[in-house]
Amino acid sequence: MCPRQREHIVAANIPERVDWVSVACFAHTLQLAINDAFKLFVYKVISAAGKLVRHFNHSTVACKALEAKQEQMQLPKHKLIQFCKTRWNSVFDMFERLHEQRWAVTAVLSDRTVTKLQDARILEIKDEYWAIMADLKPVLETLKCATTIMSSEKTVSISHIYPITFSIINKHMAIATNDRPRVAEFKAMVQQSLSERMEVDYSERLVAMPAVIASALDPRHKHLPFLSREKTKAVLDKLKELCADMEHAAIEEEDMGEEEEPGAAGGDDDAAVTAGPSSGASHKESAMSLLLGDDYSTADATDPQMEVDTYVKDSRPSLESNPLDWWRANQTRFPRLARLAQRYLCIPGTSVPSERVFSAAGLVVNQLRTRLTPEHVDMLVFLNKNK
Repeated sequence: MCPRQREHIVAANIPERVDWVSVACFAHTLQLAINDAFKLFVYKVISAAGKLVRHFNHSTVACKALEAKQEQMQLPKHKLIQFCKTRWNSVFDMFERLHEQRWAVTAVLSDRTVTKLQDARILEIKDEYWAIMADLKPVLETLKCATTIMSSEKTVSISHIYPITFSIINKHMAIATNDRPRVAEFKAMVQQSLSERMEVDYSERLVAMPAVIASALDPRHKHLPFLSREKTKAVLDKLKELCADMEHAAIEEEDMGEEEEPGAAGGDDDAAVTAGPSSGASHKESAMSLLLGDDYSTADATDPQMEVDTYVKDSRPSLESNPLDWWRANQTRFPRLARLAQRYLCIPGTSVPSERVFSAAGLVVNQLRTRLTPEHVDMLVFLNKNK
């Protein structure tokens, strides 16, 4: 994508020009918050660790020596992992592998038949850096778990965004009494950056955000335990308002349909009462429906406020359940909420799945397959992503 095209896309998404709310990719937002914390002091550790890993990846002699030390020390025969800016969580992978192979790597650097003294002095990692890698490993593992969940192919709904965000801020990045100063500093920066980027402190905007509404429509998160009581009530009030708007829109559509078919409502009044099979029971049911109204038996279900209150009081399914299966089974009980769920739960929380499609297309179309037609490319990419 050329810079001019990127500028046009950004300009087309300005709120003054469109009537939709833009939802940022949560995985990108989380990585930006993590990178803000890396800038404190971790970038020095990343640089030193990356230099060491590059040495082993580029030196066949060092690789062979590392394998021998691994066998001698009875360590797993794993290769070192290099950090890559375009690969999320690769910092954690590099730190974890180096921590696992620390003593084998140190032994190779200490062997003068393999590593020269001058090279060893450049490549050796300070004890302080080794300690930082060990201390940050569990913190980065939690952040990797959050990124992996939101980047999966099946769990892409925005309903997970704020439950995970508040869990990271309030639980996993909370500073413990036994945290070392460096770890506490890293956690505090992730908390601050993620809070600002996700606008968790702006109550008025937060309760109306599509991601929060989607969380309320996800039966696994409908109680919104990550919000205060005041904010939860505001979100549920917003949900009731949306249900009422949907009811009014449905009534207007029905009225427009009746106006388009004026003859459908005409005819003899007796025919309207006795419509259906000619039986006494049907005649009585039709007459009662005419007198009391078709919505008499389902008055509670058609009340938006009652529908939301009943939905919230219902038992919450397990976190492993599929919200779409739950709504498929309960759409008759909560018809308006089910339609809202279809609108909100389909919004992807990240752009990762779509980016993977472009990556797959890049592997399909190459210089050796230039005669592929667009139709064949579409079919090949579809087959690749729907195995």
